[in-house]
Amino acid sequence: MAKTNNTPRGVQDFLERNIWGLLIMTAIVLSVGGIVEIVPLFYLKDTEESNRFPEIVWEQAGKTPIVTVDDSGREVWNWKSGDGIRPYTALELAGRDIYQREGCYLCHSQQVRPFRDERERYGHYSLASESMFDHPFQWGSKRTGPDLARVGGKYSDAWQRQHLRNPRAVVPESIMPSYPWLDERLVKGKRQRWRMHGLRAIGMPYADEDIKGAPTLMADKTEMDALVAYLQVLGTMADLKSGVDYRE
Repeated sequence: MAKTNNTPRGVQDFLERNIWGLLIMTAIVLSVGGIVEIVPLFYLKDTEESNRFPEIVWEQAGKTPIVTVDDSGREVWNWKSGDGIRPYTALELAGRDIYQREGCYLCHSQQVRPFRDERERYGHYSLASESMFDHPFQWGSKRTGPDLARVGGKYSDAWQRQHLRNPRAVVPESIMPSYPWLDERLVKGKRQRWRMHGLRAIGMPYADEDIKGAPTLMADKTEMDALVAYLQVLGTMADLKSGVDYRE
């Protein structure tokens, strides 16, 4: 009987027979591809639109507190919708943490692509600069539910609360889970203050008052308050003009 020659013939034949060789080669190829795509983003100035259009970023970020509380306990805002992209307030940041904890990003994206059908449904296409203060970004990759990149101000606070408590009360065909426990849990301002210190250490432009005032701003606030605050700010920071080509 003739002998069978099992010697691999070429690299492809070797990889098809050796699982570890295939895994190592796959890792090398993916690493090279990732480096080629990612490294240029660190030195190309036009990666972020704010380099060409500085007005889309709030110029007072890090210099002026976003919101403070006066002696009567009333919130005093130094920023308003359309003033420009800024870091999240303590309460919004807590809401973002809850958004991640509950896995909302698994069913909702935050990325409006530059296609006509998406612009007509969701609004202006998303800019890279809009995620400059997101660590990590929440672009997502699946839309079981609608995109949330520009959901801020689309519905009232009361609607958002009812939708989170019982989605089918406002959208009968919804398959979204209910989150009634968010009304029962309080957020922790002191913990959030340390989180903001950490974010500032990696470049987030928080003013001292933003961090110092976190416990006061979050006093007696529930997780429902925090999540609604986060949802209501999405897409409202920058005043994007429909006739301007930000991604030239």
